[in-house]
Parts: sequence; structure tokens; C-alpha cells
Amino acid sequence: MRRWPYTFAVLLSIGVGITAIVMSRHVGVPLRDPDGFLGPAYIRLPLIGLIFFAIGIVPAAIARGKIRGFPDAFRQILRDEWDWKRVGNITAGLLTFYICYVSYRNIKSDLPLYRHTRFDTEMLNIDYDLFFHHNPAPVLHSLLGVGFSAQILSTVYVAYLPLIPLTLGAFLVWGRDASVAAWYSTALSLNWVLGAVSYYCIPTLGPAFVQQSMFADLPTTSAADLQRALFHGATKFYDDPGGGSTYGIAGFASLHVSVVVSAVMFLYLTKQRHVIKVISTFYLVLVVFATIYFGWHYLSDDIAGAFIGWLAVVIGAVATGNTKKQRAKKLAALAEPGSAPVLVEPAV
Repeated sequence: MRRWPYTFAVLLSIGVGITAIVMSRHVGVPLRDPDGFLGPAYIRLPLIGLIFFAIGIVPAAIARGKIRGFPDAFRQILRDEWDWKRVGNITAGLLTFYICYVSYRNIKSDLPLYRHTRFDTEMLNIDYDLFFHHNPAPVLHSLLGVGFSAQILSTVYVAYLPLIPLTLGAFLVWGRDASVAAWYSTALSLNWVLGAVSYYCIPTLGPAFVQQSMFADLPTTSAADLQRALFHGATKFYDDPGGGSTYGIAGFASLHVSVVVSAVMFLYLTKQRHVIKVISTFYLVLVVFATIYFGWHYLSDDIAGAFIGWLAVVIGAVATGNTKKQRAKKLAALAEPGSAPVLVEPAV
């Protein structure tokens, strides 16, 4: 079990799952499975896995056997490339991610029942000082405008919701090195856990919820609609914590930034294609702008989020055997006479 790359992720998911159950029972609030892109997570994640499985195997089977020989080619690829060990690793990656995410959402939803203090005033003052006695959001509104830029940044911000599970599915299903796929899955799971801890350490709402006048000139966007939905959900939660609504407002730290930082770091450390790394970096920059532009987060939230993203990748590398030293040992072992050549992605 120590050598299985998912051991840490499994223990982490068990620990945070138990924590979510205990916390919810303590305040008398039921556990909830939050909905998202393509429905509930327990439907969304297996569906993503099946989609990537089909994309990975169907074109290859068609190319090998054409239309008439497709069934035989399909079965041959399954026998050659898809043993139960590989399926088990993919299942472990999806399941641990799912448990950590759902637990994170429930722990986040319980936040106002445990923490009644807010640090938004302090965060606003820090932003004001860092931006040389200006609020950063209005500065971005002035520089970028509140028309086309708002729509672009809104699309970037909301695109995060499907992109993260899609990238997870890609690495789990298409990846040839189980430890590298486990590294990414573990890093993402750690983001949820560390993010939940940060919410309880420094509870905040975010500029858009405490200084709404700064964002009054912004047009209607999907990001603004999401903010309104979160506000209404929070209001219903305060009225009836045991009802059907969840609480989803938390500023410190920015998990949009943390998760995307982890993804970008992972792409660079595993030496993915140059164009993918450039696009991911550009996307990260736009995400940071979007968090400030729409008032989701303070500057301190984004800085803390970047730190969490970095820390999650580092811990994930250690937990799955992907530090620079560990990968060097694997490469050295593969270089020994008689070893079969295997592509091993670089790491930290």
C-alpha cells in the first residue's frame, strides 16, 4: 500500500469525509451533494471518465480494424491496454477527488454556523494600501472597460467549473504513468482540503458582497448571475440551515487561483506541449484578473490561493513518488540492462 500512488489520496478523502460528516451532524445540517456542470458530481465524474475512455479507444479501434473489424479491434485494445489495475487506478482518482470535493463543499457550507467573525474590512484596507490608496476593482474597470472585457472575463471565470474535472479525466484516462495521474488527482484534492481550512482561518465574503457599489456599473454576465445565485442561496441558508440550500460564499483563499496554479504547475513539471503550457498560463492570468474585476476576491485571497496551489503540487509529488529525486531513481532503474523502455514524465 505504501507504493500505491493513491494511498495518500485515499487516506485524505477518508479523513476529510469523516470531518464533513462530524461537522454537519454537530450543527444538525444534512450532507449535500452539490450540483454542477453536467449534474451531480457522482454522475459528472464517471461520465467524464467514460467520455475520455471512448475518445481514447474508439478512434484507435476504427483506425486498426476499420468499420467491419471494429468489434475485434476494440476487444484487442481492451485486452492489451485496459487491465483491472488501470481501471482501479482511474476509479481511485475519480472517487478520491469526488469525496474531497463534496466534503469541501459541505464544510464550506457549514462555515457561517461555526465562524461568525468576518475580516472583510481588514482585507479591503490591505487592497487599498497595496493599490496606492485605490480599490483594485474600479481600477480594472477603468483600464479594461465594462463591456466586452466583462463578458470575456466572465466566460473565463465560469469556464473553470467544467475545465478542472475535464483535465482530471484527461490525465487519469489517457495517462500512461499511474503515479503521475495520481499526482494531479491528489494535488486537486489537496486544494479543496487546504482551501476549506483557509476559509475557517480567515472568514471573508469578498468585495462584491460587502462593497456592492463598486460593481454597480458592470453589465449582466454569467459571473454576475452566479454571484446573485450564491447570495440568494446564502440568504435561504441563513433562514433555514437544514433546508435545501447551501452556503457557498467564501473569499480567503481563492480556490479559482489555487486550483489553476496547481494545474499550470503540473503541466510545466510534466513537460506537456508548449502550446498547452502557454494557453494555461494565459488562462491563469485572466482568472486572476477576473477574481478582482468581479469582486470575488481580495488581492490577499489570490496570493494565498497561489500559495495553496503550489503547496498542493509539492505535497502531491511527495505523496505519489514524484519528487525530482524519486523520479530520477525511477529513470535510473529503467536505464538498467534488460529494462523495458517506458516514457516517464518529469516531475518536481
